[in-house]
Amino acid sequence: MAVEGFDYKGFAQAMSEQAVGLVPQDLDDQQKEYVVKTLGNFTMLAGEALYNDTSLNLTVEQAIFISQIIAEWSFHKSIDLIHSGILPQYWDSIMQKIAFTIFEVAKQAVIRNIPQDQLLQAVEHHVNKVYKQSIEELQEKGVIDEETKNKAESQSNIDAMAQQAQAEAQRQQEEEAKKAEEEQAAAQKKREEKRNQRKQAAANAKVSQPSVPQGISQKEMKLMTLALVLKILSQDKVTTILNKFDSNDSLQISQYMNMANLESQLDGDLITDCIKEIREFLPVKRKLTKENILGDLLRIYQTNPREKIERIIKNERPLVKRFISQSYDGEFSEIPLKVAGIVAEYIKDNI
Repeated sequence: MAVEGFDYKGFAQAMSEQAVGLVPQDLDDQQKEYVVKTLGNFTMLAGEALYNDTSLNLTVEQAIFISQIIAEWSFHKSIDLIHSGILPQYWDSIMQKIAFTIFEVAKQAVIRNIPQDQLLQAVEHHVNKVYKQSIEELQEKGVIDEETKNKAESQSNIDAMAQQAQAEAQRQQEEEAKKAEEEQAAAQKKREEKRNQRKQAAANAKVSQPSVPQGISQKEMKLMTLALVLKILSQDKVTTILNKFDSNDSLQISQYMNMANLESQLDGDLITDCIKEIREFLPVKRKLTKENILGDLLRIYQTNPREKIERIIKNERPLVKRFISQSYDGEFSEIPLKVAGIVAEYIKDNI
């Protein structure tokens, strides 16, 4: 029977609409129209063929997956052809070869239950192979020269988009870091101003404040300050933190947390000083690097079967699946660091 529930027409239309906003701005209107039209046509044809092929017994998810691969590669390789310098009359024949290759490779891989990451690698390999062979055939026929051949073979819109996404993520990180620094500097300035005001008021009133309230030791001061901080945290976090102290200190912190007038026992400046001292012993958040992300993923892989990881990311985009696949070999594909960190954290949370 046909793939019940698979709206291939609606899916092709949705892919075309998404492509409109992703087409490079350096293309003219006719070239943009070609990219969108080519993607839509091949996605529609592939979807219709999958829908009507009763021998495959595909699920809706499998049919969508194959159609999506064709849509994405149709998008990237049509842009590569436009940038290649090859005349437009040769584009369609090359794109037809590529679309047919993707369709057959992906279909057979799904039928044979090949893991998605291996399927995506196979598709990418065959797409690049057919694209290169098609370019070489044009040169052999005298349609293009060596310079055009080299230019065409060097095109890779999928890599260009990955680099652009990484650059954009880096720019956003820099802007966020700059904004955070400015906010922190403003907050620090405000705290300093308030502290100076309090000190000046105390000096004017000739009030001498002891460094620590009478009868309270430095250790008790720190425990009371920590109790103030814990009062605003959730119970789970409080329990986790208290478990790191010995039983006497943990009990004393809990007692301080239950004091109704704890804030009145401490001076604001002393609280600030204690918090600064406490922060020196807290772990520093690791820098987001390729090495740290790969290390986290490899530790997850050591204790979890690959099939489990693939189930977690089965609905993710091919770019993410390729990143996970390459990370098994200790390689970091071209994906923005911020995105890679989010993916690694998502897998960790769902194990």
